[in-house]
Amino acid sequence: MSRYQVRPATPRDAKAIAEIHVAAWQAAYKGLMPDEHLAGLSVEKRQAFWREAIEIFEPQVHVATEGDRVVGFVGFDRSRDAGTPSTTGEIWALYAAPSHWGTGVGLALWDAARDGLEEEGCTKVTVWVHLRNERALRFHELAGFKREMKSAKTVSVGGTKLEEIRLQRDIS
Repeated sequence: MSRYQVRPATPRDAKAIAEIHVAAWQAAYKGLMPDEHLAGLSVEKRQAFWREAIEIFEPQVHVATEGDRVVGFVGFDRSRDAGTPSTTGEIWALYAAPSHWGTGVGLALWDAARDGLEEEGCTKVTVWVHLRNERALRFHELAGFKREMKSAKTVSVGGTKLEEIRLQRDIS
């Protein structure tokens, strides 16, 4: 049994989600992206994005709480990748507050996303991960995801080129 409660996000959660999103990026990508880019990440912009996502349910957003405090979030929905069947879901984002890394919050969020995608009729799920984000790769691989080696691509984030790879697994 997890010490975390996971529930659908409400617009009031948008600020906490944004703060976690920025803090997790700053911690996970230190040394992989320029410090100026990481320092310039905007909680306000992320808050506006997540508030809108929550309000229009795209993606579906759930939060993990410890007591009254939001300590992580997951966004999931159908795959955004061209040519994928409608039965393929995607983890759009899964982040925990850096202070809660390694405590089970990610697993609680993954369980909620998997259940939500299964309810939507999905049979497979994918996630895109930066190749140098070893923590995220390890998490997803421990959760049963396998790398799709032919999916590797280069994306530009804040003027820095990063390699991403798609991972996939069956829902059940």
